[in-house]
Amino acid sequence: MHHHFNADDLLKGVVTSDPRVPGVVAMVTDREQNIYEGAAGLRRVDDDTAMTTDDAFAIFSTTKAITATAALQLVEEGKLDLDAPASDYAPDIGTLQVIEGFDAAGEPILRAPKRPVTTKHLLLHTGGFGYDFFSETYNRLAQEKGQPSVITASKASIMTPLQFDPGDKWEYGTNIDWAGQVVEGITGKRLGEVFKTRIFDPLGIKDMTFELNDGLRQRLAGMHARGADGSLTPMDFELPDAPEIHMGGHGLYGTVGDYMRFIRMWLNDGMGPHGRVLKPETVAMAAQNHLGEKKIGMLPGVIPSLSNDAEFFPGLSKSWSYSFMVNDDEAPTGRPAGALGWAGLANLFYWIDRDNGFGGFWATQILPFGDPVSFTGYMDFESSFYASLKSATAA
Repeated sequence: MHHHFNADDLLKGVVTSDPRVPGVVAMVTDREQNIYEGAAGLRRVDDDTAMTTDDAFAIFSTTKAITATAALQLVEEGKLDLDAPASDYAPDIGTLQVIEGFDAAGEPILRAPKRPVTTKHLLLHTGGFGYDFFSETYNRLAQEKGQPSVITASKASIMTPLQFDPGDKWEYGTNIDWAGQVVEGITGKRLGEVFKTRIFDPLGIKDMTFELNDGLRQRLAGMHARGADGSLTPMDFELPDAPEIHMGGHGLYGTVGDYMRFIRMWLNDGMGPHGRVLKPETVAMAAQNHLGEKKIGMLPGVIPSLSNDAEFFPGLSKSWSYSFMVNDDEAPTGRPAGALGWAGLANLFYWIDRDNGFGGFWATQILPFGDPVSFTGYMDFESSFYASLKSATAA
């Protein structure tokens, strides 16, 4: 019955409302295949090219779970100890100090961390790292000390101070970029190559890459800035096509269809159509809350052009796994307790419901994050799916 889920009207609604999204691609999968694929609107508001389900997106932080998967593979092989100092594998992380504030002259006050950053800290976002668009401290380092933005894909962009001692609390940031450096240190290969041979090939993923090429560029959805008045302005935004480092936290381009293949692997206990990516026991372990009672909070929009204040399911307890958000209770959408999900900065959102065997992805290209139209559209999309599932089950 669930195969009859159709969200075409919902997608049409978000691209024709006022305010609207320029274009959207959304899909839902069961354990075997996509049960819904939809596209609506335009690739760019200043061009009449229709959005298609085959279009490519900058997928931003939806990259993170793929980097975590590569790390988990190395754990399985005994090559990565999550509790060992990450500097055993990525030596530069061992040079970073904790920032305690700024002195009267505006210089950072630095001290040695009380304990080393481990790869477990990195996967859980407890390493002490932040992002300039969610952290006043990092924003000040960017503004006053020339700390480069992560979108430069430079090694310098992740050579930042820690905001607190590793393990003390959850704060979202460049942790997974460092996890990517750990993977590179162990394998001796660039992250994109590791992904291709160890994750993408077994999953049948063809078009996902850190290095934007002309083929993908021809079907790239355009980036847009949402104005305070609701208007949309197209931006000529691209991540570097020859990145100094492959940013495991946000650097991938790909199609929604390709991401669905990754979601299916998590629904199928680590198995892909062309081979196993993770062992079933690794998937079961990784999908649990590993934060204990720390819990995750709102992401404060420090740079308004990049993010609004943003939070999934305000008021609901949320934890972190390796490496997804976990909702501790059933969500208002119908997503069950213990499900997995996360998002990407340009208003891309996904969920993975291992209990029921479904997952979905919603892709737009709009800044800032937490876009009222796109985020609400996504919540409606997920809610309508669970409503259809409930009525199918009742029937």
